[in-house]
Amino acid sequence: MAKLTEKYEAIVIFNTKLGEEGIKSLQEKLNDLIVKNATIDSVDEWGKRRLAYPIQDETEGYYVLFNFTSESSFPAELDRVIKITDGVLRSLITVKVS
Repeated sequence: MAKLTEKYEAIVIFNTKLGEEGIKSLQEKLNDLIVKNATIDSVDEWGKRRLAYPIQDETEGYYVLFNFTSESSFPAELDRVIKITDGVLRSLITVKVS
């Protein structure tokens, strides 16, 4: 029986204090994890933006949107890895509705 796959999107806000190289490094780490477990449809860098409210005393964050297709069990693992990664201010993973 084939496993059910769905389209997901994950928005990740990185701490701008990491600097350009630190953000790129974390983005590549998450990108590699997604590639190993899913198919990346697109990665959209929104760049540095002002936060609606301060998070960990930060007023700006670096936004990256990952669109991917995976089995339904993978987003929980991705969320777990994001939560234990230093330098991530916030993240949200959702199922894309067609």
